[in-house]
Amino acid sequence: MKFWNQHKFIIRLIHHRLTRNQFLILSGVLVGLSAGTAAILLKSMVHYIHVLINSQLKVFHYPYLNLFLPLTGILITVWVIRKFLKGKDGRGVANILLDIAQRSGVIPKFKMYSQVITSAITVGFGGSSGLEGPIAVTGAAIGSNYARTYRLTYRERILLLACGAAAGIAAVFNAPITGLMFAIEVILVGVVFSDFIPLIISAVSGALISKIILNDDILFEFRSLKEFDHSNVPYYILLGVFSGLVAVYYSRVSRKIEYFFHHQLKWSPYNKAILGGLIIALLCFIFPPLFGEGYGAVKFLASNNPEGLLQGTFFNIPTENSWMIILFTGLIFLTKVLATSFTLASGGSGGNFAPSLFTGAFMGFFFASLFNKMGIHTLPVNNFTLVGMCGVLSGVMYAPLTGIFLIAEITGGYELMIPLMLVATSAYVIAKVFEPHSMDVKDLIEDKKIFTENYDENILGLIKIHEILETEYDEISTDSKLIDLLAVFKNSDHQLIICKDKHQKFAGFIWFDKVKKVLLDTDLQNKLTVEELVSKTSVKLNIEDNISEMVDYFDKTDMVYLPVFDKEVFIGVISKTKLLAAYRNKLRLTLS
Repeated sequence: MKFWNQHKFIIRLIHHRLTRNQFLILSGVLVGLSAGTAAILLKSMVHYIHVLINSQLKVFHYPYLNLFLPLTGILITVWVIRKFLKGKDGRGVANILLDIAQRSGVIPKFKMYSQVITSAITVGFGGSSGLEGPIAVTGAAIGSNYARTYRLTYRERILLLACGAAAGIAAVFNAPITGLMFAIEVILVGVVFSDFIPLIISAVSGALISKIILNDDILFEFRSLKEFDHSNVPYYILLGVFSGLVAVYYSRVSRKIEYFFHHQLKWSPYNKAILGGLIIALLCFIFPPLFGEGYGAVKFLASNNPEGLLQGTFFNIPTENSWMIILFTGLIFLTKVLATSFTLASGGSGGNFAPSLFTGAFMGFFFASLFNKMGIHTLPVNNFTLVGMCGVLSGVMYAPLTGIFLIAEITGGYELMIPLMLVATSAYVIAKVFEPHSMDVKDLIEDKKIFTENYDENILGLIKIHEILETEYDEISTDSKLIDLLAVFKNSDHQLIICKDKHQKFAGFIWFDKVKKVLLDTDLQNKLTVEELVSKTSVKLNIEDNISEMVDYFDKTDMVYLPVFDKEVFIGVISKTKLLAAYRNKLRLTLS
C-alpha cells in the first residue's frame, strides 16, 4: 500500500509538470504496459494449465478425464462469480460499451481482475471460449480506473479506456495495429475523439511487452504462406460470402442457446453449469479440437497438416482418406459454435473472438479442400485457412479492419492483403444484410442503451432521466374553482400547474399564458371549474423510457412539458428547455 501511494504521488507530481498531451502519452504507455501485463498473465496461466493437462495424459494415460475438465472449470467459475463477485461477472465487450454510454466510461474496479480469474479457469480447464474479450474488458477497466485515480476528464477517461483494450488485444497477438483497429471499430463506436497518439503508444507498449516476455509457443503466429494468385479472386469473394453466412449462423445459434439458458431454463446456476459441461464433454469426445481455445488445432490447419488434428481422437480416420478429413473439419467448424455457446450460456467466462477465428480457420480449410478434392480449381489451402479466419471474425464482430490487420500481422507481412480485403468486406456486407448489428450488442442497440454511429443519439444517451426530471411543482384539484387557481398562481414561481382528479391521479396541465385572461374575469371566477381549463395529453412518458424516445415525443406533440410516470404513478415533468440545456452540457463535456 505504501508503494502504491508513492507511485500515485509521483504520477500526480508529473501530471502537474507536463502538458495535457505529454501526460496523455505517458498515461498511454503506463496503461498499455499494465494491460499488456494482464494479457501476458492470463495467456500464461491458461498455457501452463494446458501443459499440466497434457503432462497428465502422458504420465497417467487418463484421456477420458479431459472430457470432464470443462465441466469442472464452468462449475468453479460459477462458484467464484457467486461467492466473490456477487453474481457480477461483467464479461463481454458489450459491457464496456454499456459502461461508456450509461456510466460515462466509469468501469467498476473489480473488472480489472475478475475476467482474468474467471476466464483463466474456464478456458484453462478446456471451456470452448476465448481470452481476447476478457483481456479487452480487463484493459479497458485498467484504463478507466487509471483516469479516475488521476481525475482526468470524461474525454480522457474514454481515451485511456480504449488504450487499455487496444493494448490487451495487441499483447495477445503481438499485433499493435490490430489492437488499434479493435479499439476504433469496436470500443469507440460513435465516440468523437482526436487523440490518436496515446492510443497508438498504448497498443505498441502492450505488443512490445508481450513480445519480450511471451514465448513462441504462446503467441499466435504463422509463416507458411503461398503467393497471392489473382486467378483465385472469384474464389476469395465466394469464401467471403460463405464466411458471412457462417457468421450469421454463429450469431443466431449463440443467441438462441443463450436465450434458452437465461430465460427458458428455470434451473439453478450450478445445474445449468452441469448441463452445459456435460454437453461440452460429449462434443469434445467426438471432436477433441473443440477443447479450449483451439489455436493449436488452427496451427495444424494453417500449415496444411490436418493429420495432426487426429491426435487424441477416439475413432480412427485413415490419414489418406481426404474425404473423411474434409468432413471432419466441416463438422468441427459447425459444432464449435455449439461448444462456445454452451460454455458461455451455462456460466463459463470468455469471449467470441477466438472461437470466431477458430471457426473461420476450419471453414476456410474445408472450403479450399473441398474445391481441390472435387477438381474444380486448385486453391492454396493454408492461405484460405488464414483468410477464412478474417472472414468469420469480420462477420461476427463487425470489425473488418481488425480482421484484416490481425491476419496480416500474425503472418508477418501483407502478401494476403488483397484477398483479406475481399473476404472481410464480403463477409461484413453479407452479415449486415441478415443482422444489422453484431451479436454482442444487438439487444443493447435495440434498447438504445449503447452508442451507435448516430452521434446525436449518443449524446442524448449520456443524459440521465434524474438530471432533467422536475419533481417540484404546484398542483390543484380538477374540481376547484378558478378563484382557487388564481390563488395558486399568485403564490407560485411556476408557469405550469399540475392538475389531479379526485383520486389524486394526473389529469393534465394548466398553463398560465393560456388561462390568464379567463382567470382575471371576475364573472367567471366562481362559475368555471379548473377541469374546464385543463390541457390534457395522451403522451405519458415512463421513467424507463430512453431520452431519444422522449425527444421524439416532444417533436410529435409540439409540447413544452410532458408528464413522467413510474408505472401508473405520476412523478414529475420534463421540459423541452431543460432537455436541450442538458444536451448542450453533454456535448460540451465530450468536446472538452
